[in-house]
Formats: sequence, C-alpha cells, structure tokens
Amino acid sequence: MQTEFQQQSDQFVHSLSNPGAVGLCQEMLEVAAHACRTGNFELAAEIYGSQLADLTQPDRGLCLRRADALARSGRISEALESYITAANIRTLRSEELGCLVENIVRTLREKELNVSDSGLAHQKDEFGSSTAKEPDRESRAYDQLTDPFSCRLCKRLLSDPSTLQCGHTFCKHCLEEDTVTECVFCKYKLNKVDGKPQPYGFRVNVVLSGCLDKLFESKSKGVRLWIEGEHQRKKQNFADALEKYNKAVELAPSDCDLLLQRSELLLMMGKCNQALMDTETATRQQPLWPEGHYAKAAALVKAGRQEEALQEYFLCLALKPDWTEVKVEAQKLLSEVFSSVFERDGLALSLSPPQTEPLQYFKPAALLSSLHTQVTHNGRSAKHSLSLSLSLSQSCDQRKRSVNAAISDEYSSPEGTKTLGSVASCLSTPSGLKRKHSTDTPSNEPPTKLLRTDSACSSHTAVAGFRGRLDSTDMECSLCMRLFYEPVTTPCGHTFCLKCLERCLDHNPKCPLCKQNLSEYLATRGYSKNVVMEEVLQHFLGEELADRKKIHEEEMRELGNLNQEVPIFICTMAFPTIPCPLHVFEPQYRLMIRRCMETGTKQFGMCIADNLKGFADYGCMLEVRDVKFFPDGRSVADTIGVSRFRVLSHGQRDGYHTAKIEYLEDKEVVGEELTDLQRLHDSVYEQAKDWFSSLKDNMKNQILSHFGQLPGKNADPQASSNGPAWCWWLLAVLPLESRAQLTILAMSSLRERLVAIRRVLLFVSRRRPK
Repeated sequence: MQTEFQQQSDQFVHSLSNPGAVGLCQEMLEVAAHACRTGNFELAAEIYGSQLADLTQPDRGLCLRRADALARSGRISEALESYITAANIRTLRSEELGCLVENIVRTLREKELNVSDSGLAHQKDEFGSSTAKEPDRESRAYDQLTDPFSCRLCKRLLSDPSTLQCGHTFCKHCLEEDTVTECVFCKYKLNKVDGKPQPYGFRVNVVLSGCLDKLFESKSKGVRLWIEGEHQRKKQNFADALEKYNKAVELAPSDCDLLLQRSELLLMMGKCNQALMDTETATRQQPLWPEGHYAKAAALVKAGRQEEALQEYFLCLALKPDWTEVKVEAQKLLSEVFSSVFERDGLALSLSPPQTEPLQYFKPAALLSSLHTQVTHNGRSAKHSLSLSLSLSQSCDQRKRSVNAAISDEYSSPEGTKTLGSVASCLSTPSGLKRKHSTDTPSNEPPTKLLRTDSACSSHTAVAGFRGRLDSTDMECSLCMRLFYEPVTTPCGHTFCLKCLERCLDHNPKCPLCKQNLSEYLATRGYSKNVVMEEVLQHFLGEELADRKKIHEEEMRELGNLNQEVPIFICTMAFPTIPCPLHVFEPQYRLMIRRCMETGTKQFGMCIADNLKGFADYGCMLEVRDVKFFPDGRSVADTIGVSRFRVLSHGQRDGYHTAKIEYLEDKEVVGEELTDLQRLHDSVYEQAKDWFSSLKDNMKNQILSHFGQLPGKNADPQASSNGPAWCWWLLAVLPLESRAQLTILAMSSLRERLVAIRRVLLFVSRRRPK
C-alpha cells in the first residue's frame, strides 16, 4: 500500500501540465516517484533538486516534494531550506508539514534520546487499549511504592477507596462517574439504576482507607482537596476551585498530576504565566513525562510563545510517537510559525517569489537548532523564535538544549545544563545515574526502560521506610484477631478473612460489624479476594503474611487428617456403596462440608443420634461427589457410602462433632466355612430378588428412583472388605428401624449379616398382605 507521501508524489507528477512546469523532465520525475515508492528518498531528493535547478522560477509543489524526500532521508537542515522556499511562494498548510514533523521528532528521538522507533514501541495501557489519542499517565515514571494504592481509573492515589464484589478497588468518585459501567480489569458489570449503584452503593473500604491515611497522610488529604476542587470547577466556581487546588499543592507539592490540573484551571482563568510555572515545575520533576510537556505547550500557546510551544510538542512526540492529536497540533503550530517568520521585521511576502535567493536570510542549522528544547538552570524557558534565528549561525550540536535543569548539581554539567541525550542516558541505565556523559561521546549502552527506571531505583528504600509505619494490627481481621488471610471486602466496606466471613454468614446473613443485610451478597457468593489488600500485605507485611499462611496450612492439614479426627454428621443411617443425598442448612454443617471440600478429603462420617453419647458408636464414611449451593447459604450434597467405622472417642470442633475412629472389615473364612458361606450368600440373594419382585409397582418405582437397581450377585462374596454391595442395598430399602440397621452395620462377620438379613426377609414376607 502506498504511503500518503508516495501518493502525493504520483499526483504531483501527473499534474505537471501547466506553463510553470516548462523545463521539467517527465521521465526523471517518474523515476523520482518510483524512488519514493521504494524508499530511496536520497535519489528522489537529488532528482527533484536537479529539476528545480533547471527552472527559472522555483515551483512550490516540486519544492515540497524535495523537502519531504530530504526530511525522510534524515537531511533535516536541507529539508528546511526547501520548505522555506515553498513558504516564500505561498503559506504552508499544516497538512503539508506532516513529513517534517515526523522526521524532526524521529531525529530528536534517535540523536537526543538515543532511542530508535522500535525502542519506543507503540504504547498500550494495561488493558490493551491504544494510547494514541488519549493522554496515558501510565507513561509517567510512577513511584512503585504507590502502585498498589493507585486507582486505575484516574491514575492517582486512591481516595475514598471502594472495593467492588469482583475484588478490585477504585476511587469512590471515579466509580460514580456516569461513563464507568464496568470494572476495567475483569469487566464486572456495575449494577447502576439511573446512574446510582444498587443495592448497596459504593461504600468506602474502611481498612484500606485507614492504611492510606497512615502511609500518605499529606498526599491523601491533598487528593481529597483536589476532588473538592474538581467539583467546584464543574460548577464554574473557579475561585473556590483554585483555593482547593492551592491547599492541595501545599500538602503534595511533588504531585505532578495535581500541578497540571491547577495549570489547566489557571489557563481557564486567563492566568497564563502562573499556569506555565506549574507546568515547568511538573516537567522538571518528571522530565520524560509526555503529558507534562503537552500541558506546558498548551500554556505556552496561551501565552503567545508559539516557538517554545512547538519545541514542547516535538519533545512530547519524541517521548510518545503515536499521540496523533499532538502531531496535528504541532503541524498546525509549525505552519503558523513559518508564516509569522516572513511577516516579522518588515519581511512581508508578496505573491510572486523574490528574485534574490530567499535562503540568504535563513540559516537552516540555526532554524533546526531553534526546534530543540532548552531549559536554563533556574527553570526559565529561553525564547529562541524563528525570527531571531535570522542572525544565528551556530551548529545544531552546539545548540542542543536540556529537558531537566532542576536535576541536582551532582549530575549537572559545569555550565548548569545537560543535553537531553545525557539526561535520557542517565535515566535509561542504572549505572548511568552516577556517571557524567560527555555531549561529544555518545553512550554505546543500549537504553533500558526509559520511563520507569529512575523511580524504580529508589523505591526499594522507600518501601523499607514505609514498612515500619504499617504493622500487623493495621491489617487485622476483627473476627479472628489475626492478620488477614485471603481478605474479602463486603459491599458495606468491611473486610474479613474469607473463612471468617463464611462462618459468620452461616449463622446470620448480616455484616458482623455494621449488621447490614448481606442476603444478596450471600446469594451471589461473590467472595472475591481484595486484590489491593493482598498486594499491600505482600509488600509491607511479607514476613507476617508468610507466618499467617503457614499457620493456615497447618490447620488445613490437621483438618484433612482423617486418621486423627473425623468430622461427624449426625443425621441418618448410611451404608457402603449406597447414595446418601443430604440437605445441609445448619451452620455447623455448612462449615463442616466446606472444610471437607477445601482440604480435599471430601469425606466425613455419618452416624445416627444417641441420647447419651451424642451419636452412635458405629457409622459409615461418606464421600462428597457434588455440592450445589443455594442463594440463602443452604446446600445439597450428593454423597455415597465408602466404608464402615467404629468410634473410639467423641469430640467437637467449631460447633460440629468429631471422632477418632477405626475402620471395620469383614473377617475372611476359608475351606468348608467358605463353601457354606457361598451357599448361604446365593440363597439369601435369591430370597431378596423374590421379595423385591413381589412389591407393588409404585413402591418399586420409589425404591428404584432413590437407590437404583438391585446390584448383581458377586461371584466371590468376600471380594470386598465391606461385603457384597447388594446386602447394603437391601438393608437400605428394607423397612427396619435405625437401631436394627445399626446392629447389622456393626457386624464384622458376613455370615452373621446374611443370617440377619434372611430373618428380616422372612419376617416382612409373612407380614405382606395377600
């Protein structure tokens, strides 16, 4: 696909059918157009130059083609000569300067910042969105210390932090904006009706708000004042808004975002010089922050200092190449600057080109030099307009300007300024922070993270200093009185350990602290861990968190050790291999089922009640196959019998019963006893089939729907330590009282169990109505 420049070249060649084009060689112009299409801009520039030399009067279109080709080949100084010639004929339009802007920026980026286009890849934010149009504060070198406490909507320190049910935290006022409808991390939909959150509203996270006030007391107050100022500005109360901003800046003088907000307000109030002072302060503190230079350019434009504004636009694009809006503004401003040069000092233009060489008034190197940025050591911008460049003859290398004159004297040159390339080198390599760079000797070291390394180097010390200001009591669960483990924040803004909150909601669907009804929160089971608080725990209380995790894992291992203690569900009779669906609604059993699933055992004991001991001395282990939870916290557990056991001792844990047990196994027999057992087994099985066949259809269907078909007869009745499965199926469906079933369950002799079942079958068969 042809580029815009190549398309314009072709259009230009085909439009050379006017009287002014006499002397032009069409074949050579075709060759130049082809050279542009193939990227050979050096050849194209030479051809266009030779064609211009053959003309008695310069052709404006041909001058522009030559200028674009020269700019693309990196010969900016010569390109400027050609652009000036074209401007001398007729004012340059902004769209005609796109190529010049792109290549000045590319030159600035490569020669001053020592970074190629590939080194500054197209920046995207953390959610994958393009940053070409909107200012992206992520490009600023944020202090890593505040990263866990930063709102990803406004990119500032969290203010009145509100945690969503998905676990992500943002400023309360950001979430209340009409444009915010979902979480930017996980796309969780915010339930808003007429712009208001439902049903709880956005509540402030109490624990996190306290940590912010403790760690960032001044800055936190400053952010609140900034928010108040924003509200006043929206109401057009500029004086009140400025008062809030001023107080906020006093509390947080290093907050560059706040400085830019105040500068924007000052521009709206017509106070350009004060606005410019704020932007200069911001760019001194963050010399490689594109948005800071963009704001400074806006202030310079308002102040009528277009040439300096243009310099800021170029630097902004050098740091952020894909910022389209800035590029358009730079082209427009550059067009105005070109026009203003010819109108100053009586150099008004006529429509006809001058007979004398117009370039005698211009020094291209000086003009190019004026497009670079310089900030003096005391922070005042030095104005070098294009009109002043008429008398300048210094080379470009001698006119390079510094981005950050406020860097400490330890890193400053004797003259008090540094070139942008030297500053960029210092910021791009940690070793460069303690080494001075000569402007004549470029560094051969490849640049690393250009925009973040400076703050990263010092943040470790900062984190260590802040770690002492935050202790475990600041991050303590009010239920277990221990450090948060898997912190979960309720819609009312209170935070608890996940396990602690679940236990409380088992008993009452209300917040343990404020008693707000959490029925809907319980229904959604949205127990998402608070992401920010987990990061804070890891950053500031890493050792304490590791100890807390170790204790939790030990507790889970203890709960999962079925050889020591088994949780007991006191309800009904259960048998090996037989399904036993359970409706779980009591708080202690909700906790017990959760722990069985969390520890991975998925097993617990089932016993019937005993008036004296609490539960019977024999029971059956059940294994959970599936659990379905209901909105009110109840659940249905699909379980199946695994093995029988005998209770050795009774106990309790957290409201439910436990027991130490030993598993029961049938005693094996051999020889003649085995032969007799086999005959008895076959006989009782046939007796069971006859009994089941004699039942009425409705009773059969009920048994089949609940317990399934009668299992088949085993070839070896002693294959399982619990005996044949059909025995347990039959015992489960026979009309026996629980105590009678328990007696048979406790038998460790298969022969005795078969004899007992045969007696029961004979009894129920006799009582069956004829």
